[in-house]
Amino acid sequence: MVKHLPPSVKHLLTLRNPNVLPSPPLPMLNSIFNSTLRDAQLKKAETGWLVLTTCTLLTANRPSAVGHLYRFATRPFSEDGTLRADIDLPTAVNKAALMRESALKSVIFVGVPRVILSLAALHEALDEEVKHALRTQSQRTATSDNIESIVTRGRALWDSIYTPHADKLHDKLGSYHPDFISFIIQCYGAVLAPLPGGTKTYSDTSGLEDPDQGNLSRALGSVVGIATLRTEGRVGPQLTSHTFGLLRARYVANQSEEDKWLSSDEGTEWVIRNVDQILDILSSERQDDQLKVKL
Repeated sequence: MVKHLPPSVKHLLTLRNPNVLPSPPLPMLNSIFNSTLRDAQLKKAETGWLVLTTCTLLTANRPSAVGHLYRFATRPFSEDGTLRADIDLPTAVNKAALMRESALKSVIFVGVPRVILSLAALHEALDEEVKHALRTQSQRTATSDNIESIVTRGRALWDSIYTPHADKLHDKLGSYHPDFISFIIQCYGAVLAPLPGGTKTYSDTSGLEDPDQGNLSRALGSVVGIATLRTEGRVGPQLTSHTFGLLRARYVANQSEEDKWLSSDEGTEWVIRNVDQILDILSSERQDDQLKVKL
């Protein structure tokens, strides 16, 4: 059994920037979180804000910033401008679950590695009592009894996002590899689509016995897609498709008022602009670091 890397291989793995990017300074993060959250509150779109901010930081590979977002979202500010230590447990559990679910759905768009890093940072940041109140049993294990419903749910979401081109795109991707489209549809059904039951919002509470813990709506799944793909960059066709996906979420029955607004023209533009605001802060901080290195 191989227990150690050869020295030459170990050295190679240190090259080409293998480490995650550090979090921007906390005052900078708090400032952008504050300004974007206040705007979201005015528009009653706080759930959309939490989802897009989580996914933007995750895709930008700033895991420690994801952990700080949890602390920011679950703690009030003290008079001196610092975050207080006390939390309201049911609301903190709900926000942690929403962030955790947003990160999970991101795997569809940016892959497993960055999701692992951000989920690990989020888990480390969680208060112990919050950890104990989050569900530990999988709701997505595929079995012979539920695989048909997973595929049905996935195809329904596919049609909702890509109509009127759903069939054509389905067949096109299937022509690239016979298993490719099957894999996508199953992932859409198991991960990206809302789970059966009710969905949760920013102002809700949650606990260990909550069967709908962290469940994101159809519109918020599209917010995940936009935030990750906008941050990833250079994937214009996919970003356009999932922007249409959010706009088409307006046709989903029994939407919340927040989802109605997010899927409006104004709401969709707001999602993209908020992702860009956060990215501008991350990129400006990185440019400052590079300038200091050159100096």
